[in-house]
Amino acid sequence: MSLKVELKAGEKLLIGNCVITNSDQRTKLFIDGTAPILRQKDILTEKTANSPAKRLYFAIQLMYLDDDISKLRDHYFTLSNDLLQAAPSTLPLIEQINNEILTLDLYKALRTAKLLIKYEAELLNATTSDTGLSTNS
Repeated sequence: MSLKVELKAGEKLLIGNCVITNSDQRTKLFIDGTAPILRQKDILTEKTANSPAKRLYFAIQLMYLDDDISKLRDHYFTLSNDLLQAAPSTLPLIEQINNEILTLDLYKALRTAKLLIKYEAELLNATTSDTGLSTNS
């Protein structure tokens, strides 16, 4: 069964190590195969991975795109342990991500890592509102 992807005008799609850029019209693609696929909105760069949860997502993204967990396993566990020490309440999401990585479901791990990023933002917003600090400095 093919994966159906609809791209907006100018939107990019990563398939394996190839970047596909849509033209000026909405396009539908049907993709068969097992190459890793990420939409532009789901791609983080090293520069945009500017929080602990985003750095964790970025490490998983690299594992997914390289289809190789072994290269980044130690780095991933260092990042996840650091995040757990800073925010122990992230444990359920990190455990879920760990299980998805162990079962080699890296795309699912990315989706859960997106939830972790959202949760991290909520924690940061709650902390700044509790202390009266502004995030608009």
